[in-house]
Amino acid sequence: MPQGSKDAYTDKQKRKAEHIEESYEARGVEPKEAEARAWATVNKQDGGGKKSGSGRKHG
Repeated sequence: MPQGSKDAYTDKQKRKAEHIEESYEARGVEPKEAEARAWATVNKQDGGGKKSGSGRKHG
């Protein structure tokens, strides 16, 4: 998967990032920076791409 591809994310994660991005833009953050911050937030909260579902818990 090429760097920057959002294919590994669930629809819910993509929607979450979109809402976060819109929030940053409303506060005056540049669109490109808002997108980067939004995805960083989603990664921090959810730990990256698709990880939900059975069989993914360890420990």
